Amino acid sequence: MLLEKALLLIDEKNALDPNKENYLNEEHPKELLYSQRMFAQLLDFDPEASEELKIAIRAQHIGRWEIPRSDYPANKVGYFKWRNELKKKHASLTSEILSTVGYSSEFSDRVAFLIHKKALKNDAETQTLEDVACLVFLEYYFESFSLKHDEDKIVDIVKKTWNKMSEKGHEHALKLKLSKTCQDLVGKALQAS
Repeated sequence: MLLEKALLLIDEKNALDPNKENYLNEEHPKELLYSQRMFAQLLDFDPEASEELKIAIRAQHIGRWEIPRSDYPANKVGYFKWRNELKKKHASLTSEILSTVGYSSEFSDRVAFLIHKKALKNDAETQTLEDVACLVFLEYYFESFSLKHDEDKIVDIVKKTWNKMSEKGHEHALKLKLSKTCQDLVGKALQAS
Protein backbone atom coordinates (compact mmCIF):
# COMPACT_ATOMS: atom_id res chain seq x y z
CA MET A 1 0.00 0.00 0.00
CA LEU A 2 1.22 3.51 -0.84
CA LEU A 3 0.76 4.86 2.68
CA GLU A 4 3.03 2.24 4.26
CA LYS A 5 5.71 2.82 1.59
CA ALA A 6 5.59 6.59 2.12
CA LEU A 7 5.79 6.29 5.92
CA LEU A 8 8.71 3.88 5.63
CA LEU A 9 10.66 6.29 3.40
CA ILE A 10 9.90 9.21 5.74
CA ASP A 11 11.16 7.12 8.67
CA GLU A 12 14.28 6.11 6.74
CA LYS A 13 15.10 9.78 6.11
CA ASN A 14 14.47 10.77 9.74
CA ALA A 15 16.56 7.84 10.97
CA LEU A 16 19.56 9.65 9.44
CA ASP A 17 19.28 12.48 11.99
CA PRO A 18 22.67 12.74 13.70
CA ASN A 19 21.02 14.39 16.72
CA LYS A 20 19.99 11.88 19.35
CA GLU A 21 17.42 11.91 22.12
CA ASN A 22 17.44 9.54 25.06
CA TYR A 23 14.03 8.04 25.68
CA LEU A 24 13.38 5.08 27.97
CA ASN A 25 17.14 4.55 28.32
CA GLU A 26 17.65 4.24 24.57
CA GLU A 27 19.18 6.62 22.05
CA HIS A 28 16.88 7.55 19.17
CA PRO A 29 17.39 9.80 16.14
CA LYS A 30 15.66 12.96 17.35
CA GLU A 31 13.38 13.61 14.36
CA LEU A 32 12.47 9.94 13.97
CA LEU A 33 11.30 9.87 17.57
CA TYR A 34 9.43 13.15 17.08
CA SER A 35 7.64 11.86 13.98
CA GLN A 36 6.62 8.67 15.77
CA ARG A 37 5.27 10.69 18.70
CA MET A 38 3.33 12.91 16.30
CA PHE A 39 1.84 9.90 14.52
CA ALA A 40 0.83 8.14 17.73
CA GLN A 41 -0.75 11.36 19.04
CA LEU A 42 -2.67 11.78 15.77
CA LEU A 43 -4.07 8.24 15.95
CA ASP A 44 -5.29 8.97 19.48
CA PHE A 45 -6.62 12.43 18.61
CA ASP A 46 -8.23 11.56 15.26
CA PRO A 47 -8.34 7.81 14.54
CA GLU A 48 -10.14 8.49 11.23
CA ALA A 49 -7.45 10.88 9.92
CA SER A 50 -6.94 10.99 6.15
CA GLU A 51 -3.86 9.58 4.43
CA GLU A 52 -2.80 13.11 3.58
CA LEU A 53 -2.88 14.15 7.22
CA LYS A 54 -1.11 10.99 8.39
CA ILE A 55 1.74 11.66 5.96
CA ALA A 56 1.92 15.38 6.80
CA ILE A 57 2.09 14.56 10.51
CA ARG A 58 4.82 11.95 10.01
CA ALA A 59 6.82 14.29 7.76
CA GLN A 60 6.33 17.42 9.87
CA HIS A 61 10.07 17.67 10.68
CA ILE A 62 11.57 15.50 7.94
CA GLY A 63 15.25 16.37 7.41
CA ARG A 64 14.99 19.22 9.94
CA TRP A 65 18.64 18.88 11.01
CA GLU A 66 19.77 19.84 7.50
CA ILE A 67 18.80 23.48 8.12
CA PRO A 68 20.29 24.42 11.51
CA ARG A 69 18.76 27.25 13.52
CA SER A 70 22.28 28.58 14.04
CA ASP A 71 22.44 29.49 10.32
CA TYR A 72 19.93 32.30 10.94
CA PRO A 73 20.06 35.45 13.09
CA ALA A 74 19.21 34.87 16.76
CA ASN A 75 16.17 37.13 16.70
CA LYS A 76 12.47 36.90 15.84
CA VAL A 77 13.01 37.70 12.14
CA GLY A 78 15.71 35.03 11.92
CA TYR A 79 13.49 32.53 13.69
CA PHE A 80 10.57 33.03 11.30
CA LYS A 81 12.86 32.92 8.26
CA TRP A 82 14.30 29.62 9.55
CA ARG A 83 10.80 28.19 10.18
CA ASN A 84 9.64 29.16 6.68
CA GLU A 85 12.69 27.57 5.09
CA LEU A 86 12.05 24.42 7.12
CA LYS A 87 8.45 24.20 5.92
CA LYS A 88 9.61 24.48 2.30
CA LYS A 89 12.23 21.78 2.90
CA HIS A 90 9.79 19.44 4.66
CA ALA A 91 7.20 19.85 1.90
CA SER A 92 9.78 19.38 -0.86
CA LEU A 93 11.31 16.23 0.65
CA THR A 94 7.85 14.79 1.27
CA SER A 95 6.69 15.58 -2.28
CA GLU A 96 9.71 13.71 -3.65
CA ILE A 97 8.82 10.68 -1.53
CA LEU A 98 5.17 10.79 -2.54
CA SER A 99 6.08 10.98 -6.22
CA THR A 100 8.47 8.03 -5.81
CA VAL A 101 5.80 5.78 -4.31
CA GLY A 102 3.13 6.76 -6.85
CA TYR A 103 0.86 9.37 -5.25
CA SER A 104 -0.76 11.96 -7.54
CA SER A 105 0.41 15.56 -7.68
CA GLU A 106 -2.97 16.62 -6.21
CA PHE A 107 -2.40 14.36 -3.22
CA SER A 108 1.13 15.69 -2.81
CA ASP A 109 -0.09 19.28 -3.03
CA ARG A 110 -2.58 18.65 -0.22
CA VAL A 111 0.15 17.17 1.98
CA ALA A 112 2.37 20.20 1.27
CA PHE A 113 -0.55 22.50 2.14
CA LEU A 114 -0.83 20.77 5.53
CA ILE A 115 2.92 20.78 6.18
CA HIS A 116 2.91 24.54 5.54
CA LYS A 117 0.05 24.81 8.09
CA LYS A 118 -2.00 26.87 5.66
CA ALA A 119 -5.47 28.09 6.62
CA LEU A 120 -4.98 27.41 10.33
CA LYS A 121 -8.32 27.78 12.15
CA ASN A 122 -10.13 27.49 8.76
CA ASP A 123 -8.97 24.09 7.53
CA ALA A 124 -9.94 21.22 9.85
CA GLU A 125 -6.91 19.08 8.97
CA THR A 126 -4.44 21.94 9.34
CA GLN A 127 -5.99 22.62 12.73
CA THR A 128 -5.64 18.96 13.70
CA LEU A 129 -1.97 19.04 12.71
CA GLU A 130 -1.45 22.12 14.88
CA ASP A 131 -3.33 20.56 17.79
CA VAL A 132 -1.23 17.40 17.56
CA ALA A 133 2.02 19.40 17.40
CA CYS A 134 1.00 21.38 20.49
CA LEU A 135 0.03 18.21 22.37
CA VAL A 136 3.33 16.53 21.53
CA PHE A 137 5.21 19.63 22.69
CA LEU A 138 3.32 19.73 25.98
CA GLU A 139 3.64 16.00 26.63
CA TYR A 140 7.25 15.39 25.63
CA TYR A 141 9.18 18.66 25.36
CA PHE A 142 7.56 21.19 27.69
CA GLU A 143 9.26 19.94 30.87
CA SER A 144 12.83 20.31 29.57
CA PHE A 145 11.94 23.55 27.74
CA SER A 146 10.55 25.05 30.95
CA LEU A 147 13.86 24.44 32.74
CA LYS A 148 15.74 26.60 30.23
CA HIS A 149 13.60 29.74 30.39
CA ASP A 150 12.17 32.09 33.00
CA GLU A 151 8.59 31.68 34.14
CA ASP A 152 7.22 34.78 32.35
CA LYS A 153 8.53 33.55 29.01
CA ILE A 154 7.15 30.05 29.60
CA VAL A 155 3.71 31.36 30.57
CA ASP A 156 3.68 33.55 27.45
CA ILE A 157 4.63 30.59 25.22
CA VAL A 158 1.93 28.39 26.77
CA LYS A 159 -0.64 31.18 26.18
CA LYS A 160 0.39 31.41 22.51
CA THR A 161 0.35 27.62 22.17
CA TRP A 162 -3.10 27.44 23.77
CA ASN A 163 -4.46 30.13 21.44
CA LYS A 164 -3.40 28.09 18.39
CA MET A 165 -5.36 25.06 19.57
CA SER A 166 -8.99 24.08 19.03
CA GLU A 167 -11.43 23.26 21.82
CA LYS A 168 -10.82 19.56 21.13
CA GLY A 169 -7.09 20.23 21.45
CA HIS A 170 -7.69 21.98 24.78
CA GLU A 171 -9.68 18.99 26.06
CA HIS A 172 -6.87 16.60 25.16
CA ALA A 173 -4.22 18.92 26.62
CA LEU A 174 -5.99 19.04 29.97
CA LYS A 175 -5.86 15.23 30.13
CA LEU A 176 -2.07 15.02 29.63
CA LYS A 177 -0.06 13.68 32.55
CA LEU A 178 2.20 16.66 33.20
CA SER A 179 4.45 17.23 36.17
CA LYS A 180 3.12 19.42 38.99
CA THR A 181 5.45 22.24 37.89
CA CYS A 182 4.20 22.07 34.29
CA GLN A 183 0.57 21.87 35.42
CA ASP A 184 1.13 25.02 37.47
CA LEU A 185 2.69 26.82 34.49
CA VAL A 186 -0.24 25.84 32.26
CA GLY A 187 -2.64 27.02 34.99
CA LYS A 188 -0.90 30.40 35.18
CA ALA A 189 -1.00 30.74 31.40
CA LEU A 190 -4.72 29.97 31.27
CA GLN A 191 -5.45 32.46 34.08
CA ALA A 192 -3.51 35.12 32.20
CA SER A 193 -5.43 34.49 28.94
